[in-house]
Amino acid sequence: MPESTKALDAPIDGDSVAALDPALLAVIANRLDSVCREMTNTLLRSGRSAVLNMARDFSCSLVTGDNQLLASAEGLPVHVFGSQFLTEAMCNLHPDLAEGDAFLHNDVYLGNTHSADHTILVPVFVDGEHLFTCCAKAHQADCGNSLPTTYMPFAGDVYEEGALNFPCVRIQRNFHDIEDIIRMCRRRIRVAEQWYGDYLAMLGAARIGERRLKELVARFGKPLIARFVREWFDYSERRMAHALSALPSASFVGVGAHDPFPAVPDGVPLKVKVTIDAAEGRVEIDLRDNIDCVPCGLNESKTCAINNVVTGIFNSIDPGVPHNAGSFRRITVHLRENCVVGIPRFPTSCSVATTNIGDRLVNITQAAFAQLGPGYGLAEGGLGMGPGYGVISGGDFRRTGAPYVNQLFMGANGGPGTPHNDGWINYGLPVVAGLMYRDSVEIDEQKYPIVYKSVRLLTDSGGAGRFRGAPGARVVYGPRRDTMMVAYPLDGHHYPPKGVLGGHPGQASYAAKLDREGSEHPLPAVSAEQIQPGEYIVGVDTGGGGYGSPLERDPELVRADVLEGWVSMEKARQTYGVVFTGRIDDESLAVDREATARWRAALRGERRA
Repeated sequence: MPESTKALDAPIDGDSVAALDPALLAVIANRLDSVCREMTNTLLRSGRSAVLNMARDFSCSLVTGDNQLLASAEGLPVHVFGSQFLTEAMCNLHPDLAEGDAFLHNDVYLGNTHSADHTILVPVFVDGEHLFTCCAKAHQADCGNSLPTTYMPFAGDVYEEGALNFPCVRIQRNFHDIEDIIRMCRRRIRVAEQWYGDYLAMLGAARIGERRLKELVARFGKPLIARFVREWFDYSERRMAHALSALPSASFVGVGAHDPFPAVPDGVPLKVKVTIDAAEGRVEIDLRDNIDCVPCGLNESKTCAINNVVTGIFNSIDPGVPHNAGSFRRITVHLRENCVVGIPRFPTSCSVATTNIGDRLVNITQAAFAQLGPGYGLAEGGLGMGPGYGVISGGDFRRTGAPYVNQLFMGANGGPGTPHNDGWINYGLPVVAGLMYRDSVEIDEQKYPIVYKSVRLLTDSGGAGRFRGAPGARVVYGPRRDTMMVAYPLDGHHYPPKGVLGGHPGQASYAAKLDREGSEHPLPAVSAEQIQPGEYIVGVDTGGGGYGSPLERDPELVRADVLEGWVSMEKARQTYGVVFTGRIDDESLAVDREATARWRAALRGERRA
């Protein structure tokens, strides 16, 4: 039997070898990811609210006992990059950690993302030693805000937000609920039974992780697992250093802006300075040259400010680099206190920290890498939490007699063009990068008193490019019988996603209302709208930006886009410079290559002039 196979089949003394067999290293790393996936499956199948069991707006991760992110599998980047800050708060605030504890944490000043992201933390003990912490973070349908929405963009501070704040409080001791905490949530959260079901799902996911980690340690022994953690982090650091050493050493600045907003009528200008030291295999991100915190809910929490630029980095390098504390050793992020993308001071509101400006930071960072030249970076991805991502609320009086609150995930912002491929249609938002799910029309209509009039992708909405951005969508829905409120913090109307290296921007977003006669009326970009029976709310999502000149796109790809309805014949000719023969309706459409070459040469001359 090969030595590596023996290593997988027999207990190993962690001190008996100088280094772990690479196969064993890979097996344990994948087993940790499988623990995260089992936690994820538990939460997905047992969550009560649609925001969890359909959209999968949650993430599970594993952190070491000394507060280093170890594994996260397919966790959302905005959720998992920063898990270590949550567990650090747990350890600092609770020196009496014990087996059977569980903690509820949503405090943005102690490492959380925003108030609507409730996190259950379960410390894992083996022989009395705190070895790991299981983290289950889930966006709530309602978190006690002063309005029935988990996003409060107008809130001047946390008091105006109104959310229940849990600065890493113990919610279980000796595996039993602390009822005081549960009663607080039941009293303040509008859909109390739904919240409690989601709480049990989060807790169950964390306890599943606890059980599996204990089994893992029992299988391999504490000394070997400790050695694995060290070597896995060292390996991840080497992978990160190698990926960065493949880039040119450079320093460059990416800029962008959030749309104008009532509290910031000129918008929020944003700047990301990137410095790559290829020889050292390191990258620095400096966010200190940005404006102070603003008097509304758009401010980034510390965790979000870091994790969004880190996401932009990972989007721009070798995708095989593990996402853990080892690879993070090669990244330095500079923040300053009281900065809109820095370290907020209490009681600054960070209610919308996980999306709007966060999406901008991901985009600006990855697009900045394109300044290194063709083959690097990405275009900007579609963004904007419009009505397709709205938080709906009201009363389902005729069916259940109960109130409802839930966030929809029916929108479809287009993914960015990259150096190698077109943008993803299922991209969603930059902070989640296609890892969330979209709602089902049929299930939404069964669970809530709403009806969808249409959901469709829009022709010519993706940014043109050698690799184009994915198209955006138009979503139209309304209440079945009773008035419904829809709250949304839309971005991307004034400043749509940009293309890079000659790529074109994606389409802009907007919101509107259809009245009973079918006439469309524009709505404010950020609002909480009352939609009456017979009316519909409209959300148009952004398309992704394009990468490279559209005149360099393979004409056969343009033909395929025209046949799919993503690109019109006019845009194919005027923007992509492709000349066709034949027709669409009888599938005889074909590229006239000689005419295309002549027309593209003419267009290049015009555009240079």
